[in-house]
Order: sequence, then structure tokens, then C-alpha cells
Amino acid sequence: MSTQTDAITVTGYGGPEVLTVEKIDVSAPGEGQVQVRVAAAGINFIDIYRRQGVYPEPLPNVPGREGAGTVMAIGPGVDGVAVGDRVAWCDVHGSYAGLVNAPAAALIPVPDGVDDQQAAAFPLQGLTAHYLATDSYPVRPGDTVLVHAGAGGVGLLLTRIARIRGARVITTVSTDAKAELSRDAGADEIIVGYQDFEHKVRELTGGAGVQAVYDGVGKDTFDASLASLAVRGTMVLFGGSSGQVPPFDPQRLNGLGSLYLTRPTLAHFTRTRAELLARSAEVLGWIADGRLEVRIGGTYPLADAARAQEDLAGRRSTGKLLLLP
Repeated sequence: MSTQTDAITVTGYGGPEVLTVEKIDVSAPGEGQVQVRVAAAGINFIDIYRRQGVYPEPLPNVPGREGAGTVMAIGPGVDGVAVGDRVAWCDVHGSYAGLVNAPAAALIPVPDGVDDQQAAAFPLQGLTAHYLATDSYPVRPGDTVLVHAGAGGVGLLLTRIARIRGARVITTVSTDAKAELSRDAGADEIIVGYQDFEHKVRELTGGAGVQAVYDGVGKDTFDASLASLAVRGTMVLFGGSSGQVPPFDPQRLNGLGSLYLTRPTLAHFTRTRAELLARSAEVLGWIADGRLEVRIGGTYPLADAARAQEDLAGRRSTGKLLLLP
């Protein structure tokens, strides 16, 4: 038996105009699945890349992979989830819809004290910030770290988590307005503009450099990020918003002070359900007790998915953008 729901569909690759609202049939949940009424769906750059065909997917499809909602039905072979449970997720296909069938193993329990919009906004960026600060380079009390794009979604959360773990945080941002957002997130020092930031970092650290750089910008900041590190410092390259870093001679790490370089991705830090739940529980606990703020930059009706993606691509917003089916 199937149920109809509104959903965004993509029938061909292209611009925002290929996102249309249609009624679709959602079957009863299958083996290992639950059916969730979507309260909010997260909007991410990778949704845009998939819409454009940069990362091809079979057509037609319903975009979106992140969200939160309430369990409405349970398929066979599912334990530990009940109808009425509030859940979130970061890798469930077809989340731009009113209903979605999700693998039970991908769902994250949402505690009291975290509302649906916070729950939908946290998974991708919150779990990324968590593994960066706890595993890629485990921040320790007394460390000084550099966070690029400190007013971005990951940057704001990473700044707060690094502060929770006892670090002094230096951030880079592109404008004075973004500097205020970074300051509100707890940054100790803020560098506005990316030109010669390595010299400013050295000045702020008495010439020593930082224990770690968290760099999601990539090509434009990579060399200066390495130059900002202390001896035996760690370069955490987790993205490439300015482009990918070109081929690199590892001998440079020796000459700059026996540096460490890592290029992580979230999937490798949530490989098991136990790890997914442990990370999520800590992040959601910080949100619930007020130590970690998830900034929501805007909410849009499902029918306005094209406008939401345009606002994200045009960087006309700060914080997480959500669709509300």
C-alpha cells in the first residue's frame, strides 16, 4: 500500500528551474526501513551539484539527504525504533518530500530540548565539526587552532566545539559582518580577509604558529595554512570551496616542521551505527544544554526549493537553510 505526498522532483540536470513540486507515491516501508513524516529538510551545496549533474544520479529523482521528522510506520526487521519517535538523518535519499522511507540504521534519535528545525540543521555540519575537533586533530586544553571560513555552517560549530574542548580559536572570515558572527560563536581572534593571514597568525601566536588548521577552503588557502602551523602541527584539509589542492610534494611537510596532513570525510567517521549514535548524542547534548548553537539562516516552503538553492549558491544567507514540507 502506498501513500501520496508532495515532493520536489528532478527530471533533468540543469538550473534551479528543474526543481518542481509533484505528488509522488511512497510505498509502505520495506525490510529494515521506517517511514518518516519530514518536518524539515536540510539544504546543502551537494544537492546543487547533484541537480547540475556534477555528481550524476539516476533520473528522475527526489533530491535531498538531510532532515528530521517523526516516525509514522515501521517495516519488518526493525528494532529500537517506535512510531512517534523523533529522528534526524544526514544520508537518506529523497528528503525534499513530505514523507520518506529511511533505513532504520541511518536514523538518529532526537532528544527533548532539541526542536525539529535544530535537529534537521545539525547532522551534516554538526557531525563534521565533531569529528574534525575530536578525531582529525583532537583539540586539547591550551591548544591554539585556526578555523577558516569561521562564519560558515561548519566554521561556527567547529569554533564552539573547539572552545568547549578548551582551545583558543583564531578564525578567518571574508567580511566585517561575518566577523561578528564568528565572534558570537566564541572566536578569540578574527582575521578579516585571507591575504597574508599566515603572518597575522604568527603575530597572534608569538611566532609559534597553531597546533592545527581546519581548512575547508582548499586551493586558495592551503600553502598559507601550512605556513601557519607550529612544529608537528596538523593540517586538516576537509573541503575545497575555492578548488582542489594541486599535486603536493610531501617533503614540504618535513621542511615546515614535521607537519601532519590529513584529508578526512564524514563517512569514514560514522562507519558503524555505534559511532554515529555516540557522535550524535554528544552534539545533540551540547545543543540541548545551550552550549552549541545551530544557526538557522532561513526556512522555505517545499515549493520554494529553487529559491532556497539559489540563495545558498549566491551566498545570500548565513547559517543553515531548511525546507519545510
